[in-house]
Amino acid sequence: MRAYVIARSGDEVDAGAREIDDAEVLADGDVTVEVKWSCLNYKDAMAARPKSRVARRDVLVGGVDAAGVVVATSSDAVRVGDEVIAQGHGFGTSHHGGFAERLRCEGAWLTPLPKGMDLRTAMVFGTAGYTAMASVLALEATGLTNDRGEVLVTGATGGVGSVAVALLAQRGFEVVAMTGKADEHRYLRSLGAADVVGRDALEDDSGRVLGTARFAGAVDCVGGSMLASILRVLRWGGAVAVTGLVAGAALETTVYPFLTRNVAMLGIDSVDAPDEVRRAVWETLACALPAEVTERLVAREVGLDGISAGLAELDRGAVRGRILVDPQRSAG
Repeated sequence: MRAYVIARSGDEVDAGAREIDDAEVLADGDVTVEVKWSCLNYKDAMAARPKSRVARRDVLVGGVDAAGVVVATSSDAVRVGDEVIAQGHGFGTSHHGGFAERLRCEGAWLTPLPKGMDLRTAMVFGTAGYTAMASVLALEATGLTNDRGEVLVTGATGGVGSVAVALLAQRGFEVVAMTGKADEHRYLRSLGAADVVGRDALEDDSGRVLGTARFAGAVDCVGGSMLASILRVLRWGGAVAVTGLVAGAALETTVYPFLTRNVAMLGIDSVDAPDEVRRAVWETLACALPAEVTERLVAREVGLDGISAGLAELDRGAVRGRILVDPQRSAG
């Protein structure tokens, strides 16, 4: 079969689509899935980098997401013909992933495709959409409602950010989308953003430990100094869902936002979430957006041969929305 393989030798990486023997990747697990759709995520780009700490195998089929049909199983968890989602559980990092015509894994790792969702739509969302939905649900669990004030989304044109903007707007929140791309304001407004601001909107050289309270909540896809800035401007009782670290993993802040404004910082994980949590998020996603809004998230569709270019764009921050992968598409 064909697959997108990341082969690592020391600090050198050779990544691309090629023919491989099924036995190379279909040894581990009790279920075989024919992959109908996959998608590109930022973690896929991280796994393909030289000196990557994300990829845990020297030879790895990439792809942290897949959606497809069970074609063989010895597991009681699924049956032949079931439509399923493969997401989390180390796919594309420690376990061979969805950039292939087929994958094999433990049946317990698979999530049933929710009613009302098709396989392609599942990959319009993928891990990015799952993370965005989990973020929105986590914010709402703190008591955030759409009458509390503005909600900020950083990295708003990326996968998680785009879906978060659309989900929050659909639920009636006043969304402020942050982006450094001046030519993408129309796109963000088409997803429902009430306002679009630049990356410098939170800059403050006053030296004060707290800024003017503005946002009732936030979804932060950036991390680093951006996350620290968000904490300074959350309203009393506000919360930020933390989903990314493109600006760095370190966080330099003070305890003042937590002690004087009662804010919360919510970590969002898509890899090791319990099965009941994962299913609940996917089931909520299945009816979260109108089809026309979901389709606006799609940048393009590619085959396995188009993955390298897409990953390079992700690394540069040049992707708007979601790139879908059809592993069954013929080369060229």
